[in-house]
Amino acid sequence: MKRLLISGIGILVLALIVAGLAVCGTVPLSTTSVSGESVADDSVAAGNNRFAFDLYRRLAAEPAHARDNLFFSPYSITSALAITCEGARGTTADEIESVLHLPTNETLRREGFADLNAALNSGSGNYTLRTANALWAEETYPFLPEYIDTATRWYGANVTNLDFINDPGGSRETINRWVEGETEEKIRDLLPPGSIDDLTRLVITNAIYFKGTWVEQFDVNETTDEEFRVGPNATVTVPMMHGNAVYPYAETEALQVLEMPYAHGNETELAMLVLLPKEDNLTAAEEALDAERLAGLRESLVSQNVRVFFPKFTLETGYPLPGVLAAMGMPTAFTDDADLSGMDGTRDLFVTGVFHKAFIDVNEEGTEAAAATGVMVGGGVAPVFRADHPFIFLITEKDSGAILFMGRVVNPEGT
Repeated sequence: MKRLLISGIGILVLALIVAGLAVCGTVPLSTTSVSGESVADDSVAAGNNRFAFDLYRRLAAEPAHARDNLFFSPYSITSALAITCEGARGTTADEIESVLHLPTNETLRREGFADLNAALNSGSGNYTLRTANALWAEETYPFLPEYIDTATRWYGANVTNLDFINDPGGSRETINRWVEGETEEKIRDLLPPGSIDDLTRLVITNAIYFKGTWVEQFDVNETTDEEFRVGPNATVTVPMMHGNAVYPYAETEALQVLEMPYAHGNETELAMLVLLPKEDNLTAAEEALDAERLAGLRESLVSQNVRVFFPKFTLETGYPLPGVLAAMGMPTAFTDDADLSGMDGTRDLFVTGVFHKAFIDVNEEGTEAAAATGVMVGGGVAPVFRADHPFIFLITEKDSGAILFMGRVVNPEGT
């Protein structure tokens, strides 16, 4: 009887929800499609997983996240940025394709997303899993019909016209309400105040939601408060679930690997894969985050009886991503040099923001998870008016132009 005790610093959870709700996909990472057919490494699923590993390492390496939990949906981010990439040209497109590991073949890329989205939205009586894309366009801005058609046909991203110029705040609320609805209100306020202004021309959104029950559910009555080691000589008390059942399990000199399947009937199989270092250090688990090594670990899994001690937990995370994505190799999209002419036929547009939020709740019954991504595209550069030196001012009656008051300020604190 194997005993898996989740109570140390080092626990890396890979929520395997087909195309990567948390960190990677259920399909073998570089060789199998949703349909089970053999495909090349240049597939949407394989590229998504490579991006997942790259983004995880980038976030984990940032000092601001040194002791933080991490949770995100690579598929949500990839989906929103893939639609952005459809309107990119030249260096801008090349950088986005490279960072996301998107198929360079246009047909393979578009059909790959269409097929994967269809699989995710196919429906099941055993779990809930869905994803949705949307375009939100400034109502007066002339986007190219070809771009809108591509986003709609291949990504299911229907367009809604909004008044960004006169009502940026109301437009932001409209988009945030859509995200809340698509994620069962688990993702709120995806776009923060100020993220949309009168220069915004397009917002691209993706939302993904999952809720499933374990094949082997934990007994609520067996859950007890126990210690979880969070650092050298430091512990916290958490509700620890207890289970004893047959699971796919493997171990190496440095790792224990457990797969906890979700009930699926005859639908697409979903599971959570957990990499638990034998020492209180995540390094051994993080080193396994590449397609070949992880595929090897999954192939080594053998069904056997395992005693499982696993914490209940809820995570809510949020990441502004422009700096991260630029550092990963796609800086041009965020500058005046961006070429998004595939959207409108001009070189006026660039990406002004990328926001991502994610949520996960793991309990005795199963897992509920959601995530959303928003990509803001704007045009023009807002002038900066910084009155930090002496100036003259006038108060006028606008119709006649009559000056009613006039003055100058040389020292705002003076008299």
